[in-house]
Amino acid sequence: MSTAAQRLARARALESLVRDIAREEILPRYLKSARNRKADGTLFTEADLESQRRFSEALPQFIPGPVLGEEMTAEEQARLWSEGRRGLWCIDPIDGTTNFANGIPFFAVSIAYLVDHEPRLGVVYNPITDESFYAAQGAGAYLNGAELPLRPAAGRLADAVAGVDFKRISHHLGDELAVRPPYYSQRNFGSSALEWCFVAAGRLDVYIHGGQMLWDYAAGRLILAEAGGEAAALDGGSLMAGPAVKRAVVAAASPALFSEWRTWLQSHS
Repeated sequence: MSTAAQRLARARALESLVRDIAREEILPRYLKSARNRKADGTLFTEADLESQRRFSEALPQFIPGPVLGEEMTAEEQARLWSEGRRGLWCIDPIDGTTNFANGIPFFAVSIAYLVDHEPRLGVVYNPITDESFYAAQGAGAYLNGAELPLRPAAGRLADAVAGVDFKRISHHLGDELAVRPPYYSQRNFGSSALEWCFVAAGRLDVYIHGGQMLWDYAAGRLILAEAGGEAAALDGGSLMAGPAVKRAVVAAASPALFSEWRTWLQSHS
């Protein structure tokens, strides 16, 4: 079994690889890639496809295993999930494609390596700000070498800054949060992977998103857990149920704040 130091060294090596590919495939296409639409109506660009191609080539050389990416068919994703229990890469080449396509500098590459369908390594990298969040199971979480969290979480929900995606939660819960918010203030940035990392860093205290896929949170969930935070599906189901399952997720920067936040959400859903 590898030591924590060895796992962290591997996470740092993965982080370096992610930086290199993002700088080569994504940055040169920023403000230049035309938007396209998939069958489900979501956006993609040439940068999504080319960066996924590069990661699909490079990651199995780093650690052998199939690569499950967002820009694949549902059938491909299901097959790779089934075949990849002993080791599987889960990637979102650009999380926040709408931001990327519109020139909003808030998007990220999200890469996770899973064993037994649980994340063991995770990297989330914003090539515009050059902020790289990374973690290895049992070895801590970091932002550009600084250990996370960067600041302590709010001591109580009333003082918390929340990340809330209103368009994907129920109208009733959205109304409750908008009219009688239990927190101090609310933000939404348009990149799920970075929002998870902002909770890990202490930039956000609590978080809710009503519809995330596996690649949205596989890396961020590990980074948050290694920073001392806590997360779950809002309905109590497994977050790691597979690529076809869209989940409402709830998270917080500390276990105590998570308990208070989830209790409030469950009582107002």
